[in-house]
Amino acid sequence: MTVRVGIVKLGNIGTSRFIDLVLDERADRDIYVRTVGAGAKMGEAEAEEMKAILDFKPQFCIVISPNCTVPGPTKAREMLKEAGIPTIVVSDPPALKIKDDLKAKGFGYFIVKCDPMIGARRQFLDPTEMVLFNADAVKVLAATGVVRLIQKALDEVIAGYAAGQTPALPQIVIDDEKAVAAAGYKNPYAVAKARAAFVMSEKVADVDLKGCFMQKEMDQYVPTVATAHELLRHAAKLAEEARELEKATDSVLRTPHAADGKVLSKTALLTKPE
Repeated sequence: MTVRVGIVKLGNIGTSRFIDLVLDERADRDIYVRTVGAGAKMGEAEAEEMKAILDFKPQFCIVISPNCTVPGPTKAREMLKEAGIPTIVVSDPPALKIKDDLKAKGFGYFIVKCDPMIGARRQFLDPTEMVLFNADAVKVLAATGVVRLIQKALDEVIAGYAAGQTPALPQIVIDDEKAVAAAGYKNPYAVAKARAAFVMSEKVADVDLKGCFMQKEMDQYVPTVATAHELLRHAAKLAEEARELEKATDSVLRTPHAADGKVLSKTALLTKPE
């Protein structure tokens, strides 16, 4: 049975960049994925327009946004719930405030603690800085194991629907311990570097929160958001160093999909995944 996965993107977090692509990285898997998005905006009007995803008739949907507690993302997931479509929420740390409510209402969720808030001050953030920030965030998410953890959990949901079942939806708060365990590092120094990168990326959100909402004078908030972005840049470097250590011993874990959706595995570079 071919599974249809709908994805609704409101606003942007680092995870938004790849959530649809990790399901079918070689474009040869027996699934159909459709994504609707509203760019950087995430208001109720944008959420209302996302009902176009209903025409795709997905078995389940993913709604991804920053701060899913606000009206736009709330409206999007409630719209899908009313339509009877099982829904998984992907969001950042502010979602922790409604974690119990999401669980009570039957939503799945990934709350990614290292997916940081950007330094959205006009005097600092231009399109180039925005893209560089997201590039660093994605590198941290990939090399610390967040990508693989999400991939594995979504693959289990897809496998359930493919078998004609109604699988349980994942409800996971992704912290450094869970993420790095999923990364599959063998070298203990790689583990340490990856966990350090994750924790640094978590801290970025705290610093940017201060610069974006608490400080009022430009000579205060511009250096603060610049500090946060530099912190993420170095977190990305540490994450890259963790993976490079694994390359040095030919032990990088790879988990590609077969065409039938089965997750294969390998470490040695010059071997086939099984």
